[in-house]
Amino acid sequence: MRDWLAAVQYATWILPALLVVPLIGALLIGVAVRPAKHPDTEEEYVDGRRVRAIALGTLLIEALLSAGMWWAFDPADPAWQFRVDFPWITDWGARFTLGVDGISLFMILLTTFIMPLALMGDWTSVRTKLRTHYILLLILTTGMVGVFVTLDLLLFYIFWEIMLVPMYFIIGMWGGERRTYASVKFFLYTMFGSLLMLLAIIWLWAGTGATSFAYEHILANFRHTGAATFWLFGAFFLAFAIKVPLFPFHTWLPDAHVEAPTTGSVILAAVMLKMGTYGFLRFALPLFPAAAMHPTVRAIILGLAVVSIVYGALVAMVQPDLKKLVAYSSVSHLGFVMLGIFALTTQSVQGALMVMVSHGISTGALFLMIGMLYERAHTREIAKFGGIARSVPMFSAFFLLVALSSIGLPGTNGFVGEFVTLLGAYQTAPLFVIIASTGVVFAAAYLLWGVQRVLFNPLRGEANATLVDLNRRELAVVGVFAVAILWLGLAPGPVLRRMEPAASRLVQQVERGAQLAAVPDTSTAVQP
Repeated sequence: MRDWLAAVQYATWILPALLVVPLIGALLIGVAVRPAKHPDTEEEYVDGRRVRAIALGTLLIEALLSAGMWWAFDPADPAWQFRVDFPWITDWGARFTLGVDGISLFMILLTTFIMPLALMGDWTSVRTKLRTHYILLLILTTGMVGVFVTLDLLLFYIFWEIMLVPMYFIIGMWGGERRTYASVKFFLYTMFGSLLMLLAIIWLWAGTGATSFAYEHILANFRHTGAATFWLFGAFFLAFAIKVPLFPFHTWLPDAHVEAPTTGSVILAAVMLKMGTYGFLRFALPLFPAAAMHPTVRAIILGLAVVSIVYGALVAMVQPDLKKLVAYSSVSHLGFVMLGIFALTTQSVQGALMVMVSHGISTGALFLMIGMLYERAHTREIAKFGGIARSVPMFSAFFLLVALSSIGLPGTNGFVGEFVTLLGAYQTAPLFVIIASTGVVFAAAYLLWGVQRVLFNPLRGEANATLVDLNRRELAVVGVFAVAILWLGLAPGPVLRRMEPAASRLVQQVERGAQLAAVPDTSTAVQP
């Protein structure tokens, strides 16, 4: 496979292709699918099957193209691979630079894996403004992939904002009763952090000679300038902490999740939350190692990570709404990622990456299955269910498997990520790890209790007795999730091997940068 990919020069065109293919699909929907008039009522309508087929075909092509990266990627090479670089805005020194390492590789694969499954699993719930909905989903795909592949800070910011706008409209146009409130809150929180990050990016550009926004140029030429370093780190920190979301910046998340349509919830949990933790790994730590590794700053962030783990789990335990329960569980799970990142060992960073991937799969599947259940029962209130395992046994079996993976049952993907994170973080932050470990117990409590009340309590109500089990399409979708859960749980070695060089390089880079920053610098730094 690798030889064939080399023969077609896969590495030279794959990253631009992943950005362009969704936009082509969006253009096809906009141009090729036109409203028609119903012969009887004269009302305009859109052929929904055609719109969905184009969107699904586009996302399947995207997933198929990206799959080649698994074989073409060289696990032994910590440098940027599939690199593309050409001029963009020459007056500002901005370039269209793309590249992938062991950190971004799995974020891209997670994105292209989740998108077609989210669309297939939520095939019929969106019934209005179909063209607009699927065009926004495809534009969102380009924005998310762009965030994970760009190596130019200005281009990164543009992709960061591109993916914000479609999600705002997806929540605001197809969400629940409080969709306007949830979408505006999501937009304002994210935009506030983004604007501060833009100011910091401009400062870095000016402070390194105002000649380039290139990630490597800024990384090599930025000089640590005392308090300014902490302010710059703070701007990046706020943008990424809101997106994670890290306590206490999490309050937008439950509203966005509950009000978003099923597809929006899946994408938000599975992919978009990872952009915050990815931002810390790619930008905040390497660019500002002195600030990130300052003992006080590090202790505060590790403390917030532990609070997120415990707080998210405890609040999830008392939620009456099944979707809100899973939303708060995301706050808890992403706390483990932040713990692994700022513990800063190769093992803890690998574990954090595994939690990012595992959370995307397990929580994405949970939201998707909750959406399937809502389509049947028209409610998400846990108290209104009970004993549905008798009426929907296939749904219940898969839902139980996904729930067990989310709490970290050995043999599932969730266990690998959390275990490696805690093991690696214990080397540098043992007290925080001991407290964070309680989150594993709380996770078992809130999810198993929720599963018991929904699936295994005495069957109540005629409506629950007549629920329809998974159809073939839904069974295929959850089956793919189940395979991913068991594969990563039983054979995580190939994934960890591809992550290790990039994780090791990051740790060494940040540690070296923090040490150099501690030594007085007598060179003249360019100031903005």
